[in-house]
Amino acid sequence: MKRTSFLLPALFAAATAGAQPYLDCHLVPGWEQSGTPRSYTADNLYDYRDGGAEGYLIFGFARMQGIDCKSGAVTLSIDVSDMADAESAWGMFAANRDPKEPIARIGMGGQLLPQSLLFAKGRTFVEIVETDGNPAGNQRAALQAFAAKIAPLLEGREAPPEALQWFPPEHQTSVRLVPESVLGLRALKRGFVAKYEQGQAFVVMEESPQAAAEVMKKLRERFAGVAPVPIADEAFAGKVPYLDGVCIFRKGRMIGGQTNLPEAGQAAALATTFAARIPAN
Repeated sequence: MKRTSFLLPALFAAATAGAQPYLDCHLVPGWEQSGTPRSYTADNLYDYRDGGAEGYLIFGFARMQGIDCKSGAVTLSIDVSDMADAESAWGMFAANRDPKEPIARIGMGGQLLPQSLLFAKGRTFVEIVETDGNPAGNQRAALQAFAAKIAPLLEGREAPPEALQWFPPEHQTSVRLVPESVLGLRALKRGFVAKYEQGQAFVVMEESPQAAAEVMKKLRERFAGVAPVPIADEAFAGKVPYLDGVCIFRKGRMIGGQTNLPEAGQAAALATTFAARIPAN
């Protein structure tokens, strides 16, 4: 009997070790937990997200924990995902937000709609979605209330990725993280792409200037007919299949450029402005 008295607290501690303070329906008065908590890893996320799991895995998904919270006839599903790093968490947010709706100032970026709220903070991506209730209802107040309680409990940065500031804002329509094959080119492994009313800009961060120079060499060999232009450390411009007028430059370990413009000269002019905004590294 004496041994049992020590065993019970140990079992209770083990059972609650995985509980997270941000997964608590009582964070907001009037809400109660519905059902049991859920937890998924990269190995079984398909059991929960089915066809949507690949969209998480491509951003370095590690683990998801979630609960359902109920108030009256309304149920909110809260899912908190750990991603590979802060850029990946922001990338998940950017990939899932509605580009026609404004960004809310929650963590690195958020978006509040009548029946859903998304945001990223540090390496964490949070989704709060109404799954039961009035399909035309407006749950903004409850969604905001949960986000206001959850966000301070999460670790990590609140500033968006630095690269977002490098893209010229004029006529920009969207920006996102492309986790692999930027511009459809395998050599450009991962980077940010900003779309404009005309054309698009991109930046890829390599590990070193030497690694970036090797990528530039591969790109020059791939694109026949391009010519060198005097931008940053090295650059070339031309008209190439699928990308039209293009200019690609290297600045230290950064590779950036402008594509899908009518003429190579226009791409080079915009790339010059873009390169000047990227800090030396």
